Amino acid sequence: MKKRDIKDFSRSELEAWLKEHSIAPYRAGQIFKWIYIRQADSFEEMTDLGKELRALLEENYTIARLEKANVEISSDGTRKYLFRLSDGEYTESVLIPGKDRKTLCISSQVGCAQGCQFCLTAKGGFKRNLTAGEIAGQVRDILFDLPMDEDAAETEKPFQNIVFMGMGEPLANLSQVLTALSIITDGDYGLRFSSRRVTVSTCGLVGRLAELGEKSQVNLAVSLNATENSTRNTLMPVNTTYPIETLLGALEDYPLRQREKITIEYILMEGINDTDADAERLIRLLRPIQAKINLLPFNEHEGSEFKRPGDAKVEHFLQKLHDAGYTAIVRKSMGQDISAACGQLRANQIKQQTEKD
Repeated sequence: MKKRDIKDFSRSELEAWLKEHSIAPYRAGQIFKWIYIRQADSFEEMTDLGKELRALLEENYTIARLEKANVEISSDGTRKYLFRLSDGEYTESVLIPGKDRKTLCISSQVGCAQGCQFCLTAKGGFKRNLTAGEIAGQVRDILFDLPMDEDAAETEKPFQNIVFMGMGEPLANLSQVLTALSIITDGDYGLRFSSRRVTVSTCGLVGRLAELGEKSQVNLAVSLNATENSTRNTLMPVNTTYPIETLLGALEDYPLRQREKITIEYILMEGINDTDADAERLIRLLRPIQAKINLLPFNEHEGSEFKRPGDAKVEHFLQKLHDAGYTAIVRKSMGQDISAACGQLRANQIKQQTEKD
């Protein structure tokens, strides 16, 4: 029997398994604390568990680490991790420094099936979903790579924010993402990140938005990138199923906490979506929604047909949003001296392997 990674379980799922084996459910909290807070690599280390329970866990489960295939460190402090998974596939995580806090960008799939034309990850196609353990493992293993005291204050963690903005579409792997979120935001025994510090970004899979809002309290970000359907249909095939009007209608109904806003991500591409008319349509479209806007000048990469607008154009677009009363920022691309584009490190690895073969 192939052993399963115990990190694929939520705490409630592990409690249920223990109960089936006539073991007190509270033991799940102890096991979680060893795995996620104390960073244990074996069940034998779990000295507050009886020998019989440790043996039972060892018989059924592993505590898997992701294999670091490559780590690139930028001059600006950005760290990009390429992880080799147990089946030989690769996924990426990026640690991004900020003015006051650091953010970890994690992946939810190997590749992506959404086919967005501007996205390098999409060029490599879709391979498979990540398991909950592989998703939460990115956070756990990077914390392990950048160790800190168990009782360190929140602000002393190696990173304070987590965003699901890496490889893959999180809502296309929602069940595993929800399990991973329960581990990441478990404040007692899990990875102990506040749900207010975690953001899930989607291209707009409207059919799964309600479930995300119902079963989690994390922040929502939506990649919009166009203000009329013909352009968005070309850029993002998901729009042919869920056009802009349908998406924005779902966002109007999305449950938000007090003072919370949905982040609208808008990648500015020269001559595609960066005109005054685009800015004015965006202003009108978002009026019914509690929204803030992240402008992302396109991150150019080899083989891409899209270009980054000039700084003056970006600032002009931003100013129009500010003048209309929106909270809006330009998100600076980090790690420009390393494989900065999402999916680029994996693409480079696959290219190298192909050339060797």
